[in-house]
Amino acid sequence: MSPTISRPRPIPPPPDTDVPDNLQHATLRLNFPPSYVIVGVYRLFTDKSLYKPAWDKCKHGVRRGAIVGFIWTCFTYDVQKRFVRVLLNHPSSIFYPKSMARLSKTATDLSEETFMGIKLPLNMTAYVTAILIGTQVTAILTFFLSRNIRVARRRVWDQTVTSRGKGPDFWQPYVEEWEVPPVIEEDLTLRVINKFGLWIIGVVVKKVIIISLSLYPFMGTIAVAALKSMETARYLHQPYFKAKKMTPHEVAVFTEERKWDYRLFGFTAALLEGLPIVGLIFTVSNRIGAAMWAHDLEKRQHYFASLHVSQGVDASVVDAEKMQ
Repeated sequence: MSPTISRPRPIPPPPDTDVPDNLQHATLRLNFPPSYVIVGVYRLFTDKSLYKPAWDKCKHGVRRGAIVGFIWTCFTYDVQKRFVRVLLNHPSSIFYPKSMARLSKTATDLSEETFMGIKLPLNMTAYVTAILIGTQVTAILTFFLSRNIRVARRRVWDQTVTSRGKGPDFWQPYVEEWEVPPVIEEDLTLRVINKFGLWIIGVVVKKVIIISLSLYPFMGTIAVAALKSMETARYLHQPYFKAKKMTPHEVAVFTEERKWDYRLFGFTAALLEGLPIVGLIFTVSNRIGAAMWAHDLEKRQHYFASLHVSQGVDASVVDAEKMQ
C-alpha cells in the first residue's frame, strides 16, 4: 500500500476585527456578497453614466429582437400551449406533475390549481407555456444583442471601476490572505476531458438539464440558479482575475477560499439572469455588482500586502511557499 500523504489543514485569516477604518464598510459588504447584486441593480437604474451608454448600445437590437419575438409569440403560442398540455398530462413525461402538484384537468377556474398547496395565478399549462416562450424570446433578443450587449457589459465594468476613482494600477499582483491556503490539484479526469474536447458533452447535458428544470414552477428556477451559481460568479469575475494577471492556479485557490461567497453571489446573480427577457438587463447590472465586489476584494488585498510589507516579508515569496 502506498503511504498516505498528509496535507496541512487550511487555515483562514484571523477574524475581521482589526481591519483599518477605511475597510470597515467594505468588510461589512464582503460578509454578505449578494448585497453586491442589489447594488448593481440600483446603480444601473439610477446612474445615468451607466444606463445611458448601455441603452444607447443595445436599443436598436432590443427593438429588432422585440419585433421578431412578438411575431414569433403570436404565431406559435397556441401550438406551443397544446404541446405543453399534452406533455404535462402524459404520465410518462418527465414534466408530469402528479408527484409535485395537484392539477384539475377539467377546471375552468384558474385558481383551483395548486402547486405544493399554493394557489397559482395561472394554470400549470399557461405557466409552462409562458416560461417556454419567454425563454425563446430571450434567445431571440440575445441573438440580436449578442455583440452589443457584450460591449455594454464590458463598458459598465470599466465605468464602475472608474467611478470609484481607480485606474489600471489599482489592480496589484495576487497576495495570499490565508495563513495556510487550501491545496488545489487539477483532477486527472478533468485534464483528459479538456484535452480531448469532451467538455462539450458536459455542456450539452447541463443545458438539457437546465432547460428541463427551468420549466418547473418556482423550484425549478431556484434549482437552476443553484446549479449555475459557481460558474456564474467565476465568469462575472473574469475581468478581475485578468486585471490582476492571476494564474489559473491562483484563481482556483482564491475562489476555493471564498467558495461560499462565490456561490451566494453567483446564486443571486443567476437567479436574476434566469428570469425570462428581463434577465438580460440583470446580465448588465450583475457586471456592475461584480465590479463593486472586486473593488472591495482588491482593497482587502492591498491591506494584506501592506501587512506583509510591515512584517518585512516579500508577499510573492510567501505566496509561492504557501502554495507548494
